[in-house]
Amino acid sequence: MISEKEKDIFENRSVWEAVMHLALPTVLGQIILVIYNMADTFFVGLTKNDAMLSAVTVAMPAFLILSAISNLFGIGGASVISRALGAGDTERVREASAFAFWACAAGTVLYCLLCLLFLDPLVDLLGGAHPEVHRHAVSYMKACVIFGGLAASLSTLLSHLLRSEGKATLASTGIMLGGVLNIALDPLFMFRILAPGQEALGAAIATALSNLIALVYFAVVLWKLRNKTRLFFRPSARMFRHEIPQDIFSAGIPACMMTLCENISYAVLDKLMSLSGVEAQAGIGVAKKVNMLAHSIVRGIAQGALPLLAYNYAARRLERMKACFKAARLLAVAVASVCMGLSLCLARPLISLFIHSGSASLGFGTAFLRILCLGGPFSAAAYTAISFFQALGEGRRSFLLAVLRKGLLDIPLMFVLGNLIPVYGIVIATPLTDLVCSIISVMLFNAYTQHLTHRAKKSGIVSSSAPIRAKEVL
Repeated sequence: MISEKEKDIFENRSVWEAVMHLALPTVLGQIILVIYNMADTFFVGLTKNDAMLSAVTVAMPAFLILSAISNLFGIGGASVISRALGAGDTERVREASAFAFWACAAGTVLYCLLCLLFLDPLVDLLGGAHPEVHRHAVSYMKACVIFGGLAASLSTLLSHLLRSEGKATLASTGIMLGGVLNIALDPLFMFRILAPGQEALGAAIATALSNLIALVYFAVVLWKLRNKTRLFFRPSARMFRHEIPQDIFSAGIPACMMTLCENISYAVLDKLMSLSGVEAQAGIGVAKKVNMLAHSIVRGIAQGALPLLAYNYAARRLERMKACFKAARLLAVAVASVCMGLSLCLARPLISLFIHSGSASLGFGTAFLRILCLGGPFSAAAYTAISFFQALGEGRRSFLLAVLRKGLLDIPLMFVLGNLIPVYGIVIATPLTDLVCSIISVMLFNAYTQHLTHRAKKSGIVSSSAPIRAKEVL
């Protein structure tokens, strides 16, 4: 099924060693991913053009929807594959990987076509109604989202699927390769190849090209591993059988919805902030990207631990599964707390890396970052719980936490607090929502694991060596 080394990681290594082995490469990949997203903002910031800086912020939710599509099939597929590996079901691994790949490709192509057809109204909806902001945002989205979207989505998907087999280093190397290339190509296209005034377009072309190269990397890796991996990408009718689509959607929809709700939440935030002027809009865009670095580390820990949780659940190692989750949660909260402290102390220097002018956007960005970072530790607790339920295929619980974290709570709070505390109240809604969601996530996890252990003992599953499915426990 899997190599002895990977089996040893899943089953025998100490909990902390196993979590770190799978999470560290994923964290590094996520950090590079955020850095290359920040690189666009950094290099565009060198132009000292607030309209261009706002355009990159406006286009970002549309670009991140590609992540929602790849997470739907990537995290959903990884959950099904890891549980199938734990259960010893090779055929299910092949069916799930094929369905995840082709469904992701079809979904991405459809989304890119819709963006092309409704580009101008979409940019306006995202807060790009200002003529200069609109012009730059349109050019950025054409290159980065419409023409570069398929490569971005599929490269992320393949990293999830490789990680599901325990190949975290190979998976993260592809993500890091794309990120490093993007950072290198940004100044080349922005300040050398394209004419002045087209810096936003140059940043978008660099991003699209780096994602294409990352996709080529994954294709080469999978070709070399063709005799050592159970992943399979040839389409067939079998990939629609054995409840494969249903199981992938059950685990993947919460991941997709979390990304979509994040994008909707950020779009609402940008739209409300745009009413306060371009300076405030530029400030929140930079603050979000700086704060995203801490979130990316947490996301890397959670995604790295997901195959470990899923495998041990299906292999009936429930105590090891719970220990792995608790280690991942503790690590995520600790890292987020350190990042919060650094952001509070170094907010102005961090924001000034991207906003080089003496405009009011620098002051807005500094204040916004200090507010946003307060929710970091609480967000970490909630995010790891969401990943736990995704790993086990518990779609309803992970979906509830996902939409609570972004969408159901924070958007109404933005309007309420924005009226009570102009401008800054809009941002305060984010850490307040993180606090509430973290409390609910702890309650859901404790209740679920107690119920799981009780039912497992009652049915004799804990002592049995045969693999299980979720419905056998619940």
